[in-house]
Amino acid sequence: MSVLDIVNYGDPILRKKCSSVEDFTTLPSFVDDMFDTMYEEEGLGLAANQVGVDMNLFIIDIAHTDDNEFPRVFINGEIISNEGESVFSEGCLSIPQVSLEVTRPETITYKFQDLKKQWHQEKFDGLLARAIQHEMDHLNGILIIDIVSDLQMSKVQSEVKKIKNESISKIKSNISDKRFVL
Repeated sequence: MSVLDIVNYGDPILRKKCSSVEDFTTLPSFVDDMFDTMYEEEGLGLAANQVGVDMNLFIIDIAHTDDNEFPRVFINGEIISNEGESVFSEGCLSIPQVSLEVTRPETITYKFQDLKKQWHQEKFDGLLARAIQHEMDHLNGILIIDIVSDLQMSKVQSEVKKIKNESISKIKSNISDKRFVL
């Protein structure tokens, strides 16, 4: 198991709608690495594209906030319905040090696959529903900065711009560091 690199705002993969998972054979080791990464970064959830992989998969672990919960893996998911509304402060591993008040539905019905390719449909509420929606947004190329008011965004604009510029510089540096052998 290993810790993967988190990609930050500015990396194009975070704006891409992720592809459905077809091949489940290599997922167990990848999911283990994702959990290692999420725990290392002290996150509650992590989408595959946040570690640079175009795959409709994310993980969540809120067990430390709810004794009835356990680490979860969600693959090829879809929100079927939602109800209610709540506002909560959200952060994002791909936009470090930025926290914003985000309005989301309180309860969702969610259809997804597990690591054994089995389909499930469950109703979620509270923090788990919010985390699922946050990660689903990632898989659809949406970030928390896209769904908040202009006033909130203005408060973090300079931090977000700095993160984006650093991410773009890192990408350019990685491209120029590549050596091509013919």
